[in-house]
Amino acid sequence: MLAPEGRIIMVSGANRGIGRAVAEALYGAGYTLSLAARDPASLKPVAGKWAEGRVLIERYDAEDQATHRRWVDATASRFGRIDGLVNNAGMVVRVRIEDEKDTELDRMWAVNVKAPLSMIRAALPHLRRSGSGRIVNVVSIAGKAVYNNNAGYAMTKFAAVALSHAARRAGWEDGVRCTALCPGFVATDMTADVETFPHEQMMEPGDIAEVVLTILGLSNNASIAELVINCRDDVTM
Repeated sequence: MLAPEGRIIMVSGANRGIGRAVAEALYGAGYTLSLAARDPASLKPVAGKWAEGRVLIERYDAEDQATHRRWVDATASRFGRIDGLVNNAGMVVRVRIEDEKDTELDRMWAVNVKAPLSMIRAALPHLRRSGSGRIVNVVSIAGKAVYNNNAGYAMTKFAAVALSHAARRAGWEDGVRCTALCPGFVATDMTADVETFPHEQMMEPGDIAEVVLTILGLSNNASIAELVINCRDDVTM
């Protein structure tokens, strides 16, 4: 396993839910982190008391690509390298086949697909120089199978899986490995209004964080292209 000490990992949407759990787990394991959210002040409860030399807080707006480049540049300037990128920030809006909700659909494409692509594009040169760069795209099991009538969300998540495979191929020769992490229901505020599955039976964000820890630590010879993790019996592979 790769040692976490001295490795710089970027995490988007680290202020709550899965992103916060990932940030806390990575910091506890010894990684140095660059964390970002649309409101940087919301990251203070997460990392406000962490060692100053091991954390950077920046602004990330998924719909503003200028913030993506600024975040990457600030991270590289502060720490001199970037070893990993966890694209965690995302959004869900119900858009059925029958719905004429192009504005909402366009927002989901911007946040769930185009923003991770923009981040990968900006960070890839640094990840290549690392020799063991890692990208984890937190996607969804909705990127593997269509379970309900939210066609718009599933479309963006299928595309995010394709992006993960494309990124994996693009950086392979330079030691960059990319994983599409596809969880089912996770007990966060995004699933608070789900009525089709008991909230108390959903996975905890910390479960996902432990998986991210493993992915980031694997050697270049043990790459996971896709990983489905679920809280219920399911045939999705």
